[in-house]
Amino acid sequence: MALTGRLGLLALLGALVVGLLFPSGTGVLAVVVVLLVLVAVDLALAGSVRTLRFSRTGTSSVRLGESASVTLLVANPGRRPVRGVLRDAWPPSARADDRHRVSVPPGERRAFTTQLSPTRRGDRIAVRVTVRALGPLGLAARQGSHAVPWTVRVLPPFHSRKHLPSRLARLQQLDGRNAVLIRGQGTEFDSLREYVIGDDVRSIDWRATARAADVMVRTWRPERDRQVVLVLDTGRVSAGRVGDAPRLDAAMDAALLLAALASRAGDRVDLVAYDRQVRASVPNSKTLLPSLVNALATVEPSLVETDARGMVAEVLRRTRRRALVVLLTGVEPAALEEGLFPVLGSLTARHEVLLASVADPRVAEMARARGDAEAVYDAAAAERTLADRESAVARLTRRGVGVVDAVPEDLPPALADRYLALKAAGRL
Repeated sequence: MALTGRLGLLALLGALVVGLLFPSGTGVLAVVVVLLVLVAVDLALAGSVRTLRFSRTGTSSVRLGESASVTLLVANPGRRPVRGVLRDAWPPSARADDRHRVSVPPGERRAFTTQLSPTRRGDRIAVRVTVRALGPLGLAARQGSHAVPWTVRVLPPFHSRKHLPSRLARLQQLDGRNAVLIRGQGTEFDSLREYVIGDDVRSIDWRATARAADVMVRTWRPERDRQVVLVLDTGRVSAGRVGDAPRLDAAMDAALLLAALASRAGDRVDLVAYDRQVRASVPNSKTLLPSLVNALATVEPSLVETDARGMVAEVLRRTRRRALVVLLTGVEPAALEEGLFPVLGSLTARHEVLLASVADPRVAEMARARGDAEAVYDAAAAERTLADRESAVARLTRRGVGVVDAVPEDLPPALADRYLALKAAGRL
């Protein structure tokens, strides 16, 4: 039972009036007794909250940054109306507009819609539904809570999808519409055409030329059905925040754009998220992008050092032929020295390897600052950090690893461009 503030106010006013009219304690006692009787009667006439029946409908998944609606259906099988307040409680990160005025006549059902504006990826799970049913006089209320399960999965926002149309247009130029004349490991014969000035003489097909009235050249196109393995590092490095989000979120955005582009190119795309164990695994499929988005929604960074040896072993176990392996991790020198460098050779010997890293734009800003002594010291520290990163990138390049190091908003298109460049050069 929950007594309302109205009850206390009435009791105070009643006691004051009776105290003025009847100075003896008998009058005050009589008022208190009357109020208690009214409260008991009001409580007895309040609708039952235990017998209410609940169900839900609405959104089960939403992209981060968008809103979702979940409708709660409340049925009253009792003989008295239920009127009062309802709270549909969700975790704080769901940012739910969860309080509703409720009035459900006996034998009827009402719908109450809760708007969610999630601030984090992952599963947002409904906590409980609490109903406070007031009596006819509003002096007392019955209150009860019910578990009404519902989960809204908050998916990665995939901001980089705005870059996909322009990259697909470039892909079409590589995919036979504008045939390339450079043959490499990842090209296959496309067609013959007449020689024009500027063509590579190495592409002349002498047998076809002998049968034709003009010099004929072979054209080539990038091969399809190549394998691309995206490896998402979910260890300690990915937990560092760049702006308002962890590095992992920016790496996910880059992985999604590359996966969408490579799948449209006809390549097989697999993803594995790893730190000391596999956190998510998505094999190639016809519904690749929805599967990736759904799997990555619940992946969070772990505050542990990534087991680089285990990660490389997992990649080698999954790939039987030469593939493009994209490591979405950091270029922090200390982490690379102890983790990736000792096992990198076994990966580069069998696969084309790219490393994509999220850079912090604040470091470059600090390096340019010269306001006062403190700013100068900060700039010196930032310059040292940038120099260490450049040294790490140079070491990776010497070991045959391509590196894409860019700020969060630039990393997805830069990684996609590097993939297209490898396609054009026939290295896939």
